[in-house]
Amino acid sequence: MSELSSPRALCPYLTVAGAAEAIDFYVRAFGATLDYKLVDPADQRIGHAELLFGSTRVFLSDEYPDFGAVGPNALGGSPVKMHLEVDDADSFVNRAVEEGATLLRGVKLEFHGNRTGMVADPFGHSWFIASQAEQVSPQEMQNRWNQGQGE
Repeated sequence: MSELSSPRALCPYLTVAGAAEAIDFYVRAFGATLDYKLVDPADQRIGHAELLFGSTRVFLSDEYPDFGAVGPNALGGSPVKMHLEVDDADSFVNRAVEEGATLLRGVKLEFHGNRTGMVADPFGHSWFIASQAEQVSPQEMQNRWNQGQGE
């Protein structure tokens, strides 16, 4: 049996209906940077784009139902949530909502030490937005959760 190669990176790949609009939204509302995009010459859909959220790369494409690439709106939602760490969760969430995101959970201090809220982008993906308010050890997180401070 050969030895398993170690992973070098993990990158989320988002599929949406309206990738060009999604790119614009992520740049405006989330401060992402478009690294590049490849446009399908047959129908002008975005076949692949790469966005940078800080140092994290996220891939994005339009829907291609013919090979199973459909967005969360086509599926009635997605169980996968994105978690984005920012300097100021409150102002970040406010800007995202101003730009068209839907507020799912207001920002509040959580038992794990982060100020965290959740928004849904207009394309069906949900995002936890978090900023660290205090350094909390895993043991203290568990203690707080045990005492009913977790959700």
